[in-house]
Amino acid sequence: MKGRIQCRVKLSVLTPRYYRVKRGQTVEEIARTFRLPARLLASANSLTREAEEGQVLLVPEGGNLYTVRGGESKTLLCGSPARFFTLNQTNCLYPGQTVLLG
Repeated sequence: MKGRIQCRVKLSVLTPRYYRVKRGQTVEEIARTFRLPARLLASANSLTREAEEGQVLLVPEGGNLYTVRGGESKTLLCGSPARFFTLNQTNCLYPGQTVLLG
């Protein structure tokens, strides 16, 4: 067709940097909302117990959330054990664990 203009637009979802905890919410629920492992959200906010209503949490950058299967390694999932630790704030790796991929 003559005179037709094509335009490509890249859409992305912005994750808020901070989040205020609502009544009854758990760290696990909040982490799931932002596609993060709960331990990563807890670590980023130095939480040693459940967050309280009204508390403002720092939301770390998320990524590809993945459930580990048997036989997978930190290197396979993230490129190196060091990168695995940086992304997931743990050295543990076991089947059924939810991790961020790198």
